[in-house]
Amino acid sequence: MKFFLNLLLVYISLFELCSASVAQNILVYGDSLSAGYGIAREASWVSLLQQELRQNNSPYAVINASISGETTSGGLRRIGKALLEHQPKIVIIELGANDGLRGSPIVDTENNLKAIIEQSRKANAKVLLLGIQIPPNYGLEYAKQFQALYPTLAKRYKVALVPFMLKGISPDQFQADNLHPNAQAQSQILINIMQGLKPLY
Repeated sequence: MKFFLNLLLVYISLFELCSASVAQNILVYGDSLSAGYGIAREASWVSLLQQELRQNNSPYAVINASISGETTSGGLRRIGKALLEHQPKIVIIELGANDGLRGSPIVDTENNLKAIIEQSRKANAKVLLLGIQIPPNYGLEYAKQFQALYPTLAKRYKVALVPFMLKGISPDQFQADNLHPNAQAQSQILINIMQGLKPLY
């Protein structure tokens, strides 16, 4: 009896290993805009994405590796480990807002995003880049250069792009800090993102 029990456990372990090897993961790699800052986790657009995929019997699972306050430099330091651990089929890159709010040099943000895209593609993952816009705290020219960064990278590396992930979000759909969308805005964010994501799977 013990022999058959051990044999059963071996089969279960092998099945779990095989299932993991064929998992089709979507890695969401961002900052507080994707980490669900200030709202219930289940209300965030990332959770809504997973719910929609399940409802449509999609084979994809969503892995949220977003960290509030993350910058492109921090994202670059983590991306190799994240890709190795989750082996995603698709990587949604949502980074740069904190760089822009800190007035980081555009060239540094560009180089970091470039490296994250390159490593993701080297890992055989499709990439969806989410565009960000920032207020003109550091001048209109800086804000324009920052906004242009995302379509420039998407065109150069031929990756999918959502030009502005917060398109259509009204002023009353932001939290008190006027930076983070509230729970009511999350469904519109998902609509924006799905326009770029659906062609990838």
